[in-house]
Amino acid sequence: MTQTLLPPAQMLEVADGVHAYLQKPGGWCLNNAGVLLDGDRGPVVVDTAATEARALALRAAIARLTPRSPRLLVNTHFHGDHCFGNALVAGPETTILAHELARTEMAGAGLGLMGLWPDVEWGGIELRLPDQTYDGRMVLHLGQRTVELLYVGPAHTTNDTVVWLPEERVLFAGDVLMPDCTPFLLMGSLHGYLRTIERLRALGPRVVVGGHGPVCGPEVLDRTAEYLRWLRRTAEETLAAGLDPIEAARAIGAHPYAEWRDPERLVGNLHRAYVELRGGAEGVTLDAVAIFGEMVEFNGGHLPACYA
Repeated sequence: MTQTLLPPAQMLEVADGVHAYLQKPGGWCLNNAGVLLDGDRGPVVVDTAATEARALALRAAIARLTPRSPRLLVNTHFHGDHCFGNALVAGPETTILAHELARTEMAGAGLGLMGLWPDVEWGGIELRLPDQTYDGRMVLHLGQRTVELLYVGPAHTTNDTVVWLPEERVLFAGDVLMPDCTPFLLMGSLHGYLRTIERLRALGPRVVVGGHGPVCGPEVLDRTAEYLRWLRRTAEETLAAGLDPIEAARAIGAHPYAEWRDPERLVGNLHRAYVELRGGAEGVTLDAVAIFGEMVEFNGGHLPACYA
């Protein structure tokens, strides 16, 4: 399948002046973004896109909402599909914000994601790092609108930010929540992820824009928590049986979440679960490239589908 066979991206208004930019169907490197309008001032953008073509499409979609360049751009975490387009979407006066760990991880990873899918037409991507970082919480005041940046890692990664609009009760959750997609915690934490879900539940969101997948409601919190608890139980059983993660993933066979997008992520998730069940620290660095190779092996020797 090629990019031209995919449905076009959609800009959906989820509250007054609050837009979700959805790249369907939402699998590997087809992420969502957000655009928060602020009257006559430049908008705030949440995340960018993986490739030059997709970043330029996002920039054009923003221009249809407002003639002004983004005033602020927030990266929810360091993965390339959420930040590779920074230099193309941001203007010269745009300030890019992220958690301090996200900037560190972004600089360390560089453009390495491109090597996982060498056939993707990445285009002229130049990594632009965040200009400003925060630690636990940052509050933005956009006219009458309050926007909170909340550090909620380790969960999907060690450096997850969610963007919370308390009055509208809209949550831009990054990849912490991905409705209809298999969660991915290889670079985060199982136990931390479960804590994060409860923290987000306490916010009381009405609308959730995940990092991938459709716009949804708070039910995604329940579904994600159910998956994580299932993963923990399964990992306890397969670890006790002496199976390594890829053996365990094969032995599990059919399971309640097998139809979710990107099922090969189970292998990486079991690696993370095993580390923590053995007493390893939350968020400790694992060999992501080698484990991705196991995910390819689990996927019948084929790279996971990436339509970026």
